[in-house]
Amino acid sequence: MAEKSGSAFDFKLFKRLITYTNPYRLTFYFVAFSAILLSVFAVLRPYLLQQIIDESLIPKNNELLLNFILLMLTVLFLEVISQFLFIYFANWLGQEVIRDIRVKLFEHMLGFKKQYYDQSAVGRLVTRAVSDIETIASIFSQGLFMIISDLLKMLVILGYMIYQSWQLTLLVLVVLPFILYATRVFQKKMKAAFEEVRTQVSNLNSFVQERITGMKIVQLFTREETEYANFKEINEKHKKGWIKTVWYNSIFFPIAEMSSSITIGLIVWFGGLKAAQGDVLTLGVVIAFIELSQMLFRPLRQIADKFNTLQMGMVAAQRVFRVLDTNSKIEDKGKMSLESVRGRISFDNVRFSYVQDEEVLKGITLDVNEGETVAIVGATGAGKSTIINLLSRFYEIDSGSISIDDKNIEEIQLASLREHIAVVLQDVFLFADTIFNNITLNNPDVSEEQVYKAAKEIGIHDFIMSLPNGYQYNVKERGVMLSSGQRQLISFLRAFVTNPEILVLDEATSSIDSHSEQLIQDATNKITEGRTSIVIAHRLATIKNADKIIVMDEGKIVEEGNHNELLEIEDGYYRNLYEVQFAAVVE
Repeated sequence: MAEKSGSAFDFKLFKRLITYTNPYRLTFYFVAFSAILLSVFAVLRPYLLQQIIDESLIPKNNELLLNFILLMLTVLFLEVISQFLFIYFANWLGQEVIRDIRVKLFEHMLGFKKQYYDQSAVGRLVTRAVSDIETIASIFSQGLFMIISDLLKMLVILGYMIYQSWQLTLLVLVVLPFILYATRVFQKKMKAAFEEVRTQVSNLNSFVQERITGMKIVQLFTREETEYANFKEINEKHKKGWIKTVWYNSIFFPIAEMSSSITIGLIVWFGGLKAAQGDVLTLGVVIAFIELSQMLFRPLRQIADKFNTLQMGMVAAQRVFRVLDTNSKIEDKGKMSLESVRGRISFDNVRFSYVQDEEVLKGITLDVNEGETVAIVGATGAGKSTIINLLSRFYEIDSGSISIDDKNIEEIQLASLREHIAVVLQDVFLFADTIFNNITLNNPDVSEEQVYKAAKEIGIHDFIMSLPNGYQYNVKERGVMLSSGQRQLISFLRAFVTNPEILVLDEATSSIDSHSEQLIQDATNKITEGRTSIVIAHRLATIKNADKIIVMDEGKIVEEGNHNELLEIEDGYYRNLYEVQFAAVVE
């Protein structure tokens, strides 16, 4: 894919884009046919005007004049109909194409590794999926077909002009090369300018989205003035990008207008003299040539304008295709489907690094037996959350192996693997939807009865029913209408209702009030009952009853055993950690 700004047009990219019109070939051909009709009608009007002047006005033939007027009205009516069909179906085609591209892009993004999203700005991805794709639609509605239509008009008009008078045509063509050269330079400059504009739009979207999402932090640390200054700077760059396009337009269009006026002057001077001398040129031909020259230059100016639109669409397409061409998926080569899972988990000498040569896990070997509750503790950055991310295959390990029921997870189909694992995260994400839909995630296989029953089993049904509209209560964006503890309870129910064989709780009680903690503790006891569970927690009091506790430090397992066994280790990591927390509670 071409990246060079100086290239006026990327035909390889354009060819790829046109393939998306294949399902709509009939519409594509119909729009192309409408463009041909419009080019024919464009010549008919000046021709009829010439005939009206020469055959009816000058000879004062009123009956013929009436016939010509009726014919002119018929041509205008047909031209309007053709124009309507052309514009409607060109826009329809553009919307169909961008719908298909947007669906394909979103489907592609759904399969990206978590690492891709760790390294990509959300605002830029939103720009690609929304405004960039919308800009692609203009290629069809205002760019490609409009340019084709204008080019056909110019060719037909030029052919007719030569047929009528090669001398007047030559006068018009004297000015034409100058306009063509100016148009070519204009196209190159505008392509580079629009690439800069799209970059600044992405930066602006990314900045605004991040600051709105993190507005609480901005206000809490009184960073309003700083962020305002940063926004002004980014917005200034955005403005300068657009001003550059305005600058090129302000140069090109006056040049085109001046050239058009010079051409009219030459036609009136030369054609008027010839007509006055009784030459083969008539007054009707001169008048027709004035209109024809304008019709020849007007599409040229419009082509330049439409080429701007086309260039913006091509730049947007280039950005969208760059995301589509990104190969950042977990390779789903597994052929095995898990029908029933006992829940035995094994990590065998697993090594992993987010950044090359900076290992986060350094040879982890771990066994979790069927139905066992295993707790993982350690300082921040020890690698606790990394373990559960690898278990669900959000990242690929560097070496070693991970297996469930003695089956390597790389040999299991990705969807099948994740169907049997439920994860409750510390940072609960809720969609701007009802509580019921946030629990079921719009899964039609989960009924209301199942949700109500599961909620009662883990003791949160009464809490949900106390909310306005109960399960139909809309929690708004990211669940802002609920407290952190309430959001956590919803996430517990979301996990429990899927009836997973393997449950992962990632620091699920680290940032909630004591009342919610008791509810969550009760819920934890219920949902971990009879299934393999991995619990990551800072509060050691919540994991005293775990069958096994794994203590991690700097990507390694340093201690392993139950609560009492670990407390007996003299100067042990877990014992020191427990004593520090216990002392803090006593104080």
